[in-house]
Amino acid sequence: MQVTVDMVKELRARTGAGVMDAKKALDDAAGDLKKAEEILAQKGLASAAKRAGRETSQGLVESYIHSGNRVGALVELNCETDFVARTQEFRTLARNLAMQIAAMSPAFLDRESVPVDAGDVSEDRLLLDQAYIRDPGKTVREVVTEVIAKTGENIRVRRFSRFALGE
Repeated sequence: MQVTVDMVKELRARTGAGVMDAKKALDDAAGDLKKAEEILAQKGLASAAKRAGRETSQGLVESYIHSGNRVGALVELNCETDFVARTQEFRTLARNLAMQIAAMSPAFLDRESVPVDAGDVSEDRLLLDQAYIRDPGKTVREVVTEVIAKTGENIRVRRFSRFALGE
């Protein structure tokens, strides 16, 4: 199937991929948009794994206060450059993570951050392993990885805190 400019535009709008990456994915998928999205997602996951060791010294602290002012959360989200920290994708991720923390009350960031004396901790108490509230088919870790693929930088949740009246 012939890959058209409109197909490349649509794939870029869906994924945020570059022009050449979108065209190559469409060529590899024989014009199938769904397959091209999967190809780009796999490529993004592979490149995100390569970035995992990079230093993340920039970022932002985001807050969320639930209606009624009885529950709130703070999250520190780090990235490599202040340029990415100012992007809408990064800011939206930080906001959604703060909402996730307020709603789901995780105790720890991931399995590695659980103290030895904490005993057995279920996945629903680990922020990065929780089902994402905006798309339960994904984990929070997968959502962060998607933004890493879009921005081209390593992104890391450094710390978070949840506050609730009476707790």
